[in-house]
Amino acid sequence: MLSTLTRLSSRRTTPAFLNHSTTLPSALRTLTTTPVLRRKDPAMSSGPPKHEMKYFKDLTSSVRAFAEFRTVLHTGLYSQLVAMEVPVGGDIGDEVHTVDQVLIFTSGKGKATVAGKDQDIKASDVVVVPAGTQHQFVNTGDTPLELITVYAPAEHDPRTVHKTKEEGDKEEDEGKDEAPEWAHKSMKENEEAGLVKASGGPY
Repeated sequence: MLSTLTRLSSRRTTPAFLNHSTTLPSALRTLTTTPVLRRKDPAMSSGPPKHEMKYFKDLTSSVRAFAEFRTVLHTGLYSQLVAMEVPVGGDIGDEVHTVDQVLIFTSGKGKATVAGKDQDIKASDVVVVPAGTQHQFVNTGDTPLELITVYAPAEHDPRTVHKTKEEGDKEEDEGKDEAPEWAHKSMKENEEAGLVKASGGPY
């Protein structure tokens, strides 16, 4: 499957815990002071999601300080929830996705550049990036820039955890961070396969 991302330029503590009822990816449960290359989280399923609630307590109101650049929290049939932490002086990367993206900033401050337009951003701000639109986000503050982002449909492998931006860029360049094919099926295909039922089940 071809990557849905085009990169336009080159790239780059004490962890706190996000307390919610969903089983956290193991990368969010492990404390370390030594840089570790984390490719994929085996605790996260790579298959279609179960028909059940996913609850993340205080996800947008607590400073997470995971020291992880990117962590996929949930991948659905039509969207994907990802936590990101951009270090001081860092950036997300000048890029274009072929999927929609909504970014919800929860801590820190920075500058958004979308389709050539600059906008200062801070905690509680939301930025929408339509599919096929060039964008870049830079941390301009003195603390990590934290955000929750929703891709629709998915952009990353459901098991992805990237300690740094450089690690994420490497996996993307090597084709090791692709969204699964099932996450890009149409509504009709999912209904015909029995993955979505207007009746709500049984499944």
